[in-house]
Amino acid sequence: MSEPTVMEIPAAPALAEDTLLLLFDPRSGTIAGEGNNLFHTLAGAVLVELAFQGRIDIDERATFKGRQVHAIAGEAPSDPILRDVWERVERKPTDVHSLILEIGPHLRARVLDRVVERGHIGREDRKVLGLFNTTALVDGGTSRRADLLAPVRAALVDGDEPDPRTAALAALLAASGGLPALYKDIPWSGAVYTRGQELQRGDWGAAAVGESVQRTMAGLIASNLFVTAFVANR
Repeated sequence: MSEPTVMEIPAAPALAEDTLLLLFDPRSGTIAGEGNNLFHTLAGAVLVELAFQGRIDIDERATFKGRQVHAIAGEAPSDPILRDVWERVERKPTDVHSLILEIGPHLRARVLDRVVERGHIGREDRKVLGLFNTTALVDGGTSRRADLLAPVRAALVDGDEPDPRTAALAALLAASGGLPALYKDIPWSGAVYTRGQELQRGDWGAAAVGESVQRTMAGLIASNLFVTAFVANR
């Protein structure tokens, strides 16, 4: 009998994993922004992380097809999720919007599986009406979500200057349109909405980021990722 396939998981969680974990409500077992908004947000998280790592760049100016994403030559990323997207762009550069629509729907299952494998979210078999089998998401009992939430809430609610990764997480949460659903963890207000918009535009205070990351954030805005997520949740 062959050995079961072992999931290849890097030691450090990907930005997309932490984004999904923050959007997960451990009280209800739901993920804010499920559907297209979540797909787009996870795709945005992957592109931002590739930019952090210097693996991709995005044109400063848009063509009639939008801002093009290019792979930066070098060794492929070790993270399988990042590697797949980097290799896709290396084969053929494409515009941000098309790339998000292409990769987004395939990310939820892979990212969620990794968060579950790390123990931050659990899966629980249940019966509906005593007849139908279903699987529910439950709190995994680790401190990871709380550890991520504290600095993100400080950046959005208290106006603290975040480090680059926290700033990216807060911007992606705001972009997802899911912040109002997270009001028990991050009190929703006009000030939080405004601060989220600022972070999406790259107003990260003293958090120094490279031009590639700034162009990636600008490309996500130009692709209507952020605008679409907000309008869909009004």
